[in-house]
Amino acid sequence: MKERLEGLRVEALAELEQVQNPQQLNDLRVKYLGKKGALTEILRGMGGLSAEERPIIGQVGNDVRAAIETVIEQKQEAFQQEETNNRLRAETIDVTLPGKALPTGSVHPLNKVAQEIEDVFIGLGYSIAEGPEVETDYFNFEALNLPKNHPARDMQDSFYITDDILMRTHTSPVQVRTMKASNGAPIKVICPGKVYRRDDDDATHSFQFNQIEGLVIGRNIRMSDLKGTLLQFVQQMFGEQAQIRLRPSFFPFTEPSAEVDVTCVQCGGNGCRMCKQTGWLEILGCGMVHPRVLEMGGYDPEEVSGFAFGMGVERIALLKYGIDDIRHFYTNDLRFLSQFARM
Repeated sequence: MKERLEGLRVEALAELEQVQNPQQLNDLRVKYLGKKGALTEILRGMGGLSAEERPIIGQVGNDVRAAIETVIEQKQEAFQQEETNNRLRAETIDVTLPGKALPTGSVHPLNKVAQEIEDVFIGLGYSIAEGPEVETDYFNFEALNLPKNHPARDMQDSFYITDDILMRTHTSPVQVRTMKASNGAPIKVICPGKVYRRDDDDATHSFQFNQIEGLVIGRNIRMSDLKGTLLQFVQQMFGEQAQIRLRPSFFPFTEPSAEVDVTCVQCGGNGCRMCKQTGWLEILGCGMVHPRVLEMGGYDPEEVSGFAFGMGVERIALLKYGIDDIRHFYTNDLRFLSQFARM
């Protein structure tokens, strides 16, 4: 039996020397060391040996197994190293090559326009005030000279949570909150934010839109100050050639009130389809703060005066970029939005 074991050692090591791949190596491992392998078959005959021979043959069998396992492990390590080297060669990256440009996003056009508007007024010395989008009826209407059952409320029908709580219809409540918090001190703020009105979606309307309002309160504030401020604003937004005109209008919270038109950005005031041949486009509303609103805000209308204005960010963006449908801003069409990445 000892000679058979030694012969098995020589045979196995000779075959292992010729192995070319991991599959062959595994096949030889099973052939010689498996449960039904050659070594196991020989060692099963140990039951017929004498007590003195068994330890000797057992030791020889262990030596043969150890010799074969050692060569198998060495071959396995060699194949693994070769595989690793091949993968490294195949997956080599030339770090000196220029990188691939990844697509990047851009600021949403509405955010972009809102930031431009804010920058203009911050440059004029205004600060930014913000407030809640869920408002009380008092701040949204009553403190702005719109008592309950006032017919002007119909133009700002909103989404009501309770009889007294609603989604704000404009950012004017922020002006009221600012007045009450200022304790009679001068004010010069703009109030940006989202507003809500029960309206049907079409090319020029949406139930949610963005608004920026402005408020200035102090001594000797005049209508001419308001007009000069708005002229400065439109010229920075639409170019130095832009002009404005004020048309008399009505707002419950200002008196006198006016609608503001800007020269058509399409034709420069000569008349076209966009401006319906008038040369003008409506852009915002404004006026002098109503005395009752000043009183409810904690000011003496005999001592101070003020002006206010409000504009829709979507409206400014439509005019600035020549867009014909407000819904483009909300559909998240990358073909539309990607245009602004190049601006």
